[in-house]
Amino acid sequence: MTSPFTPTPRRPGLFSRLRASFLTGIVVIAPVSLTIWLIWSIMGWVDGFVLPLVPGWFNPEQYIGINLRGIGVIIFFLFTIFVGWVAKGLIGRSFIRFAESLVERMPVIRSIYSGVKQIAETIFAQSERNFEKACLIQYPRKGIWAIGFISTDTRGEVAEKAETVGGLVSIFVPTTPNPTSGFLLFFPREDIIELEMTIEDAAKLVISAGLVYPNAKDPTRPAKAA
Repeated sequence: MTSPFTPTPRRPGLFSRLRASFLTGIVVIAPVSLTIWLIWSIMGWVDGFVLPLVPGWFNPEQYIGINLRGIGVIIFFLFTIFVGWVAKGLIGRSFIRFAESLVERMPVIRSIYSGVKQIAETIFAQSERNFEKACLIQYPRKGIWAIGFISTDTRGEVAEKAETVGGLVSIFVPTTPNPTSGFLLFFPREDIIELEMTIEDAAKLVISAGLVYPNAKDPTRPAKAA
């Protein structure tokens, strides 16, 4: 029975409802708009870089009189596929080795080229090497837990020098809110607790600073009857 002294909850006013609807609309529109703007800007930047290098007779704008955004992206995509196809052949590999031997003789250019090449190989040529699973580890000390991504078992000198019974596992510990930066740590396999959540869900947890828990049950909701 409701007490007569219990105040009746007030319904939100018109301004409050409009403000809530406006904020909800911003949450829906902002990601879509920013994504479209970013893609459109990148396409324009690629077109502005590629199209001046393309012969006029190959540019569709010369025939239809309309600047179609994205033509430069398509040309760059096709050109990259062609270069990759040539590079896989015997002549392409020989030419690449010859060009790299020339670059190795240039002190400053050699350092820049090797750095850019390592970055490119790490980003684009590691499609078959991904993180295996998300895990929990005790870091930076026991009793404090952190999210980590299981990379690979250690090999070479690291595995030889750090002799353990179960072997060491490479763990990448991301930082919040930027999970692309973090620490590379080596843990004994028995100290790692594997998680069922996917790598994407674990990344969301790190990015949100613990505000978004994947597949978490709402404690305010009553449990369903069996």
